Formats: sequence, structure tokens, C-alpha cells
Amino acid sequence: MNLTELLNESRTLCHADVVSKKRALELASDTLAGQSGNPPSEEIFAGLLNRERLGSTGIGDGVAIPHCRLPACESAVALVMTLATPIDFDAIDNQPVDLLCFLLVPEDGAEEHLQTLAGLAELFSQRDAREKLRGCETSAELYSTFITQMEKLGA
Repeated sequence: MNLTELLNESRTLCHADVVSKKRALELASDTLAGQSGNPPSEEIFAGLLNRERLGSTGIGDGVAIPHCRLPACESAVALVMTLATPIDFDAIDNQPVDLLCFLLVPEDGAEEHLQTLAGLAELFSQRDAREKLRGCETSAELYSTFITQMEKLGA
């Protein structure tokens, strides 16, 4: 699946004001639950939280990719969020996180899940892409910048 198809402007949050990992997961769950075809907020939150309990999805350089597979998820979706203030996310480099990409995939979408995570990891490994995403001032700009950066990768 093309990563740009997983996101829309209503699933981008620029400069979200959250103070903890739990609150970031809650905000993402609430936002994603409001989208057609997605499970309820509580189910999304439980899936993301259970995945975090297995090990942090903070991949370093201020980036986290919280993700999970859910039985009630009809199709893969993503949400991109930048934070007003970086938060502790138990990242592998112990640095606070301010750039997050949440990913939900259907329970039977293991291959799609892995391919999507690999594409996101490739994007976020690039300093220039991270800086451009962090420099966005609005959700519309964040959406546009994310799509442009993904297209540069051919993802």
C-alpha cells in the first residue's frame, strides 16, 4: 500500500498540547475513532497501550511510531502528530519525542503492517524530513509536507 493513502488532512495534528505518552495515545485514539471504519476510541487506545507495554515505539531522534493491529480495523490508517512540547516516550535514545506517526492496521494485515513501518522508519531516519515536519505551523501544512516527503521516497 502507498503510505500516502493512509493519511488525510483530518488525521494530522500540528503542535498538539499533550504532557505525557498516555495523553498522546488518548488524543490519537479519540481522533482516529472519529474516522469512518475505525474501531471505538477505547479499543484503539487499548491496542496502542498494549503495544507500548511490549516496548516503546520511540525510535530515536525525537520520533515515535505507535502502532497496533486490531480486529475491528477495516483498513490501515495513519495519524501524524507534532507536539507543542516534547514528551518522555521511553525512546531508545532516551530523548523526548515531538514527532509521532500512529498506525492502525487490520489484524490480518501483518505484511502490510511491516512494510508500512519500514517506510515510515525510512522517512523518519532522514534529518531533513524530520526538520521539515517539525517546522510546520498548521495541520494542513503538516499533511502536505508529510505527503511530499513520502512521495520523494516513492512510498
